[in-house]
Amino acid sequence: MRAVLDTNVLVSALLSPEGACARVLAAAGTGRLIVVLDERILAEYKMVLSRPKFGFDGNLVEALTAQLHALAENVTVSSARLALPDEGDVKFVEVALAARADCIITGNARHFPVTACQGVSVLTPQQFLAGL
Repeated sequence: MRAVLDTNVLVSALLSPEGACARVLAAAGTGRLIVVLDERILAEYKMVLSRPKFGFDGNLVEALTAQLHALAENVTVSSARLALPDEGDVKFVEVALAARADCIITGNARHFPVTACQGVSVLTPQQFLAGL
């Protein structure tokens, strides 16, 4: 399965190493999940995970983002005119559409209305894991 990971999945994985989001990342590490992203998404991952409020070790953030970059399918996208509740989420849908991803995995499904996602499924981490 090919998926775009919303940034909140990575945050939750680091906050709760035994939780569903951590298991989603583990699926990427074993090849059961192919993560698709672009440079904008990778930059957001680094920026958000480096926020002092989370207190994540810088080396851990760098290792995780480097591993994702190495494992992921990097895509080039065209800009899409999408109406999402959070304009910052447009890049996730653009990448999913360009890569013909199976889904977007997020803890905030309400940020990705079905009509805006143009056929790309939006799954919570638990829904994704149930489908493995």
